[in-house]
Amino acid sequence: MAPRRRSRRSTSNSGPLLAIAAVLIVLFGILRAIAAHPAAFILLLLAAGGILVAVLIQRTKRHQAQQAIAAARSFEIAPYHAMNARQFEEALAFLCQRDGCRDVQVVGGAGDLAADVIATVPDGRRIVIQAKRFGPTTTVGSGDVQKVNGTYQHAHGAQLAAIVTTSRFTGPARTYADRVGIRCYDQHALAGWASRTGPAPWQ
Repeated sequence: MAPRRRSRRSTSNSGPLLAIAAVLIVLFGILRAIAAHPAAFILLLLAAGGILVAVLIQRTKRHQAQQAIAAARSFEIAPYHAMNARQFEEALAFLCQRDGCRDVQVVGGAGDLAADVIATVPDGRRIVIQAKRFGPTTTVGSGDVQKVNGTYQHAHGAQLAAIVTTSRFTGPARTYADRVGIRCYDQHALAGWASRTGPAPWQ
């Protein structure tokens, strides 16, 4: 008579039972350790509680700091939306001067060759800033970035270029700008620059 095959079902059912048994053994060992050293267990609980409290406090402080930064940026961006194009260019020139730039010029206008503000940044490089004072529904497209890329080096002799807007950039505009090294400053980045909670375009 052929030997009877061992049932696969009985083998598969033993897996969960072994896992449960292992967990029970570990728990039993923990309980024995607690019973043998209750003072050490209490100290361990106090240490774990202290760590948890410290983590919660740190998270709360970080959240409060983020809220404060958001409030400051929201306060800073509002005046720029109320400006006309020329006022916006002059405001950007002021930020450049405030943050240590030299030879700051507002050159926007007819025939400006995609440059509204030109300045020498603190490390000596020359930057061209294209100002886009747009409403919330108007975006800066890749064509705007291409114009700046075609002129800032050869026409203006600059090493850096940035486009600063009160609105936002399209995806293709950001992709192209990243590829050619032009800084894109949307309304959030502008608010960070203005409130000193974010970097300047040349940093």
